Amino acid sequence: MQTSELYLLKKNMDAIKMLDEKARKIRKHVINMIFEAGSGHPGGSLSCVDILTALYFYTMRHNPMEPEWADRDRFILSKGHAAPALYAILAEAGYFPVKELLSLRKIGSMLQGHPDSDVSGVDVSSGSLGQGLSIASGLALAAKLDNKAYRVFALLGDGECDEGQVWEAAIFASHYKLNNLTAIVDRNGLQIDGPTEKIMCLEPIVEKWRAFGWHVSEIDGNKMTEIIGALNEAKITSGRPTVIIANTLKGKGVSFMEGINAFHGKTLSKEELKIALQELGGD
Repeated sequence: MQTSELYLLKKNMDAIKMLDEKARKIRKHVINMIFEAGSGHPGGSLSCVDILTALYFYTMRHNPMEPEWADRDRFILSKGHAAPALYAILAEAGYFPVKELLSLRKIGSMLQGHPDSDVSGVDVSSGSLGQGLSIASGLALAAKLDNKAYRVFALLGDGECDEGQVWEAAIFASHYKLNNLTAIVDRNGLQIDGPTEKIMCLEPIVEKWRAFGWHVSEIDGNKMTEIIGALNEAKITSGRPTVIIANTLKGKGVSFMEGINAFHGKTLSKEELKIALQELGGD
């Protein structure tokens, strides 16, 4: 292997290590925030932390010092109940002080239970499921019409894909060949009423998106190398939008939450908080 190749390999390994460490720190913020609030959605927040970390600290062009920068990439958290994860990401990125995170869901706090566009770094208010991909498609088309280079990313829940509006947006984005649009489905297999395949079967989900004219990648959505690979692939895909089916684990990072639907929306006891923080380790 040549010296230049070794350098690039080491550089990439260092980047992955940094991103994994950042994701661990974000998970600790999420746990502390929801405990302090006494309510929230830990399971679905933890499942998507790695995806958000890769977006904000590797892929997206954005500037915390200039949140309204016209050429920034746009992000829509369509699964708005995962707001704690997004808030933690934004705080770590420098959009507002980290100390604000513990005000989640409190009276007078800017950090509501679902994303609010009054918060620095939040492009779109969300929470009513099924709408995010439509908004993202409109933003992506606007970029095309205005000859702008920014890209648009939308994170959807898999249970959210029960909504017909998601598929209307999928047709729209494919029709207008929005290759500047990337949708990511947090495929953790659980929604508020139970397993997605029992509530409203989504499979074969990859073939469905392909039938709608999208470029599809299926990955381990909790593995940073696979997330980055899929995001890089989306960037060079031409003529059609990309969807990344990110197979994740609800409650990822905390053993007693992993794959447990009870933690879709549930606060933590003091003992659970202690165990969770011990498992996540670090500072």
